[in-house]
Amino acid sequence: MNIRWRKSSHSNAANGDCLEVADCILGAVPVRDSKDTAGPVILVGNAAWSAFVQHVQEA
Repeated sequence: MNIRWRKSSHSNAANGDCLEVADCILGAVPVRDSKDTAGPVILVGNAAWSAFVQHVQEA
């Protein structure tokens, strides 16, 4: 499977705090550190991801 990663619009490239997400798994959102693309991937459930995004948008 060819996963297409995209960088979060809330990532801060100036200090290296970059998050990438992919939309390839039903029921979960894969998340990884863009500085370590070969490193671990965390799968976040859709409900938790939606809550996280809502919180970030409100901040």
